[in-house]
Amino acid sequence: MTRFARVFGGGKPVIAMVHLGALPGTPLYGGSLEEIVGAAADDLAALQAAGVDAVMFGNENDRPYELEVDTASTATMAYVIGRLRERITVPFGVNVLWDPMATVALAAATGAAFVREIFTGAYASDMGLWNPAAGRAMRYRDRLGARDVAMLYNVSAEFADSLDRRALPDRARSAVFSSIPDAVLVSGQITGEAARMADLEAVKRALPGTPVLANTGVRHETVAEVLRIADGCVVGSALKVDGHTWNRVDPDRARDFMDRARAARAAAGQGGPR
Repeated sequence: MTRFARVFGGGKPVIAMVHLGALPGTPLYGGSLEEIVGAAADDLAALQAAGVDAVMFGNENDRPYELEVDTASTATMAYVIGRLRERITVPFGVNVLWDPMATVALAAATGAAFVREIFTGAYASDMGLWNPAAGRAMRYRDRLGARDVAMLYNVSAEFADSLDRRALPDRARSAVFSSIPDAVLVSGQITGEAARMADLEAVKRALPGTPVLANTGVRHETVAEVLRIADGCVVGSALKVDGHTWNRVDPDRARDFMDRARAARAAAGQGGPR
């Protein structure tokens, strides 16, 4: 059984984001760890009550973003997840933007089932030249005793343009061969912006045997079409009050989204994971 199947079971998972407030050491930090923990606890409860298949903790508000994060960010994320650990009832993952090594370390420390990051490629980005190394990150995962952690590779980086001029499906197919991800994710240009449906379709055609997920911008009105093509999705902004990334999770929007996702999976003859 693949790591992806071990984590998510059958069906097409909906992975919901728990966006943490800005962390200590970042410009937007509000000065209260308890507020960060409380907000994350409320969002986690709302998402699980809505029936999401998994959650992922991310530091989306640690702007301006860095390619090598401050140790305080990773440590604080571990603290917050540790505070919430007994309340988590679904598989959970982590993403320390935009640092693959910190992400892997956080997964090993917290017992996360999966990670998401940019692990392959070369990019010109808002943060400068971006040149991750999947081999280094995966070997680090194994050295930390976290070999079972599934690695989800985002192959179309947000806030960046690939310096590799091959077509996206070719880059994705090459990454699967060279760098053995457990799943491939397709993104839009920035957080909350949808991936082009044509890109999602093309990558899935190129990778019929690899899970391909939509990573950004999935909305209530598009989730059925996305799940027709993709093997799951990551969703954050659409579940927030007014659909705005920096707002708190709206329980009604989250339930409505999952109702639509379940209906789409049922129409395709697929139940949800587990």
